[in-house]
Amino acid sequence: MALGFTVQDRTLDLGGVRVELERGGNGGITSWALDQIEDVNSIDGLPTEVVPGPPPPGPEHPNRALGIDHVVVTTPDFDRTAAALAGVGLELRRIRETGRGRQGFRRLGPLILELVEVSSGERSEPARFWGLVVVVSDLEALAERLGEHLAPAKDAVQPGRRIATLRASAGISPAVAFMTPEP
Repeated sequence: MALGFTVQDRTLDLGGVRVELERGGNGGITSWALDQIEDVNSIDGLPTEVVPGPPPPGPEHPNRALGIDHVVVTTPDFDRTAAALAGVGLELRRIRETGRGRQGFRRLGPLILELVEVSSGERSEPARFWGLVVVVSDLEALAERLGEHLAPAKDAVQPGRRIATLRASAGISPAVAFMTPEP
């Protein structure tokens, strides 16, 4: 299923964030590379590479993707993962209590890290990459392009924005959603 990203040498650049695509494997997000943090190779089980700076802006994408709004990490032990992030210089700036647990937020350059507490699993399990949200300039045009593979758009939590989730029928892992830009 072609999602309309411009991919060169198994990488795609989205608004100052480089996404490296892996062949084979279990799919999903397998690691991340961050700049301006302590030199580590893992943060609470999240494979991590430290790089000197963000990549230059990349090419335009036929799906009108502008960048990544946020990456979602889940954890069965919110306090442990928040402490591990803080230990490398990524202290959460805001924590929100929900009926299902806590969410923590931290800006990482052009995107936001959203840490989500999950009740399933053992507390000793590591944090995991869960998904990401891509900002697109025209959500309606993308919905037309992807058809039944994109759920209907709805109001996002962020005022003035709309979001639509990529359905499992697209055959993509991790969870991906597309969102309109900030007003």
